[in-house]
Amino acid sequence: MLLLGRDVMTPRIAVFSFLVLAVTCVCAEAQAPPAPPAPAGPWTGTIGAGLALTGGNTDTSTVNVSYDVTYDPKTKNVVKSDALFLRGKTDGALTIDRLGFNVRDQYNLTSRMFTYGQLQYLRDTFKAIDFLIAPTAGLGYKVIDSPQTAITVDGGVGGVWEKNPALAVKTSGALTASQRLTQKLSDTAGFVEQVSGLWKTTDLGDALYTFGAGLAAAVTSKTQLKIELLDTYKSKPPSATIKSNDVALIFSIGYKF
Repeated sequence: MLLLGRDVMTPRIAVFSFLVLAVTCVCAEAQAPPAPPAPAGPWTGTIGAGLALTGGNTDTSTVNVSYDVTYDPKTKNVVKSDALFLRGKTDGALTIDRLGFNVRDQYNLTSRMFTYGQLQYLRDTFKAIDFLIAPTAGLGYKVIDSPQTAITVDGGVGGVWEKNPALAVKTSGALTASQRLTQKLSDTAGFVEQVSGLWKTTDLGDALYTFGAGLAAAVTSKTQLKIELLDTYKSKPPSATIKSNDVALIFSIGYKF
């Protein structure tokens, strides 16, 4: 299922989130079988989905669909891709409609340093973004690279095309930077955190920032339960009536392959 908040999460949602998180971890530790050996093939990933329906004083429906795929033939080259679709209504009125997609081709130069090419896509109705496309390339470094903990940082340059309703496409050079943390908590649970920024070189004050943090716990050897916080901030929306910040709290069940 999915719970969504715009601009700020209420205390009730925050408390509920931590309770679900705690129960998930306890159940996974107590009941889930040990994680299976890593698959022999080069493809690994997760496909997830969630749905929530409520009725009474207000009728709401929210849905999320996502995937996270990695192609690693155990050479110097790794390809990663992820996507997230969010859509929700309250009393028949659309309250969220967002699609984000990323694909990255990463090549290891050394055991710690890598170069990459990346394509980012975003469509967000409530940020008045018909589309934002940003192909970039750059360098990254693995600050920590162990089976338990992995931290990477990277930066790149490229271009960005953004289309807003009733406006012409805006084209600019782009600068990017990101940081990602992956922490294995146990054989059946893990934590992921990531923050990224995209700046337009024609106006560095016009930037898109994304923060995400999620905890996943195994239910079976092939399924997992995940809770994720996603915060998206656009420093210069195309209209003064559009708020800069959106926060989503996402619950989903995923299938691992």
